[in-house]
Amino acid sequence: MARIIGGVAVAVALLAMAAAAAAQAPSPAATPSGPPNVTAILEKGGQYTTFIRLMKETQQDTQLNSQLNNSFNGNGYTVFAPTDNAFNNLKPGTLNGLTQQQQVALVQGHVLPQFYTMDSFQTASNPVRTQASGTDGPYTLNITATTNSNVNVSSGVVEVTVTNALSAVKPLAVYSVDKVLLPFELFGVKSAAAPSSQTKPKKGGATEAAAGPAAGSEGAEPTGAASARAVGWGVAGLAAVLGCLL
Repeated sequence: MARIIGGVAVAVALLAMAAAAAAQAPSPAATPSGPPNVTAILEKGGQYTTFIRLMKETQQDTQLNSQLNNSFNGNGYTVFAPTDNAFNNLKPGTLNGLTQQQQVALVQGHVLPQFYTMDSFQTASNPVRTQASGTDGPYTLNITATTNSNVNVSSGVVEVTVTNALSAVKPLAVYSVDKVLLPFELFGVKSAAAPSSQTKPKKGGATEAAAGPAAGSEGAEPTGAASARAVGWGVAGLAAVLGCLL
């Protein structure tokens, strides 16, 4: 009996120790609530200071975070984030040459109003609409799959391969790109109108080229010269007749 009582006491003591240890153990970290913050993701990446600055100056960071927080409708968003080296490789003065509205369009041209994983890029239907828009409609990108499971993204001016995701948790995916996706609508080559090869007609249907002699009149004398010559022959004949009479 004493042995049984002793065993029970030991068991009770072990249970008490386990309960005390559980009480002292730290509780699991709480899962962050709310939507992701695009600025925080870029800052954690450490090489996107120019893109962050552009987003802040155009207030696109606030707008995107607000959309994720208040108007998320299940589609989500995808951001292509150019590195600082990507901006450094631009022609000097490229950003300064843009108006405020064009800078907004440049940033929005890197944002897709839909969440894409690397796998879902494989079946994207081109052209893919971006957040930017102009007088001719939304700015678009072409996204095509490569043989090694990466994707190529083209703006019509610049093409870049996407290989690295900074974050890909719905509703927001952020992918690093080593080129700035210059929108075709802002940086595309504008073709000059070709000059007309036709000669502009004058009034009455005559062209600017000088009119040549009429057909069949080559070498013909002017009408005035022929009349003068006829008068001369008549005067000479009259003089000869008078000479004979005298």
